[in-house]
Amino acid sequence: MHLIFFDNESHLFPFSYENMFSAISDFFKTEFPLNEHGLEELFSHFRLTHYPANSMLLQAETKEKKLRFLNNGIVREYYYNQDIERNINFYVKPQFISDLLAFNQNTSTRKYQECLSAVEVLSIDRHIFFELLEKYECGKSLVTSSFQKLLTQKESFEYNHLTKNPETRYLELLVKKPEWIRYIPQYHIASYLNITPETLSRIRKRIS
Repeated sequence: MHLIFFDNESHLFPFSYENMFSAISDFFKTEFPLNEHGLEELFSHFRLTHYPANSMLLQAETKEKKLRFLNNGIVREYYYNQDIERNINFYVKPQFISDLLAFNQNTSTRKYQECLSAVEVLSIDRHIFFELLEKYECGKSLVTSSFQKLLTQKESFEYNHLTKNPETRYLELLVKKPEWIRYIPQYHIASYLNITPETLSRIRKRIS
């Protein structure tokens, strides 16, 4: 297991670099609309960091000091206990990837995150983000809505793993998460399904 954080150089980009902020801009305008000035001020505080594949973005027992947005690349999220890694999520589309519970409560996370490819992350310091939330009231919908989605995802994950067999869950991934099947190595998919790679291989052969 990789437990080394890479010391990557961060760069501050002004709002005029539209290509750098196109993904996060579309995300905010669609999910959490702020006025134009609010978005410009928000983006002015984001820094872009490049990470090579296999580098760690998050380690258990550390605090989320920044709100992180996946601009490009693939990230896996997992728990680690007694030499066993258990994948719990994959990020392949532009979206926020911070542990929102740890970020909001300023507590230590229990999760790990690893880059499965070269990754670009936009991040903003926690204290600056919450200052902007106070300044732009509509921005608070980000926290509320994100927690609602987080709870829904958690409930869905637990329900599926407790009530459905691995083959059914894999068939659901084919429909709901085709990008995972396309980009994530099969042994990581097997870990997410809580089965061995050999069992997943047999399932794939059976349904092909």
